[in-house]
Amino acid sequence: MSEMIIIDLGRKTLMMVLILSGPMLVLSLVVGLVVSIFQAATQISEMTLTFIPKLVAMGAALLIFLPWMLQLFKGFFNELLEMIPTLLR
Repeated sequence: MSEMIIIDLGRKTLMMVLILSGPMLVLSLVVGLVVSIFQAATQISEMTLTFIPKLVAMGAALLIFLPWMLQLFKGFFNELLEMIPTLLR
């Protein structure tokens, strides 16, 4: 097994992690920013006010993006399965 194959596999894996987690992280960032602006404007410092909207937004995003995420992961997994003979050399 060549070092280049391992490096390429690691790069592809990290890119897949970033692509799969990207929509959830960006949505969490946006919801957190909106809630923080709301808290600053109204001077409400309730901790559940930041947690509950993020939790609801993440659940909604998971329902929306899950089919796309599964398709992407399925393609990556199939690519890994096809690489097994190359990795065993």
